Amino acid sequence: MKLLVFLAKGFETIEFSGFIDVMGWAKTDFGCDVEVVTGGFNEKVISSFNIPVLVDKTIDEISVDDYDALAIPGGFEVFGFYEEAYEEKLLNLIRQFDARKKWIATVCVGALPVGKSGVLKDRKATTYHLGGAVKQKVLQSFGAIIVNEPIVVDDNIITSYGPQTASGVALLLLEKLTSHREMSLVKEAMGF
Repeated sequence: MKLLVFLAKGFETIEFSGFIDVMGWAKTDFGCDVEVVTGGFNEKVISSFNIPVLVDKTIDEISVDDYDALAIPGGFEVFGFYEEAYEEKLLNLIRQFDARKKWIATVCVGALPVGKSGVLKDRKATTYHLGGAVKQKVLQSFGAIIVNEPIVVDDNIITSYGPQTASGVALLLLEKLTSHREMSLVKEAMGF
């Protein structure tokens, strides 16, 4: 199984690291057939708190057919997250993953580009819920049916409502890509 973790400028490192650590434990400690590839608009993507990450593929090098799932960590508006997260190339990539019924997993406001792409219309989803639920209202304006729960699954899409859900989303995605047994082994080994 191959997972593409797409990083938009201003992404949150805790939301990114959940996917890297969970999948890394699965592969290294339990021999799960999981490979993580990072992607972005540029070879170097700067996180919300100025941590540079060199990605494996730029968006123009990505073919949806090479991957089994897409993960999108959220980020901070003040660090430019939506400048890239709302780019048509990423929205189109999301549409392609959804059209092929491949898993799409988001953390926090990573759900907003999925919503803006149109694939959450009339589907249950969530996103950042604090601060007067402003981000949930934005997601609702894209046609999503808001469910104020930590993690929401609708068909092939996983959304969550805050950074604290990053590991939970990654574990759930691991389960969907492998098995409940393998996810449980990783979860226990990581102390969750």
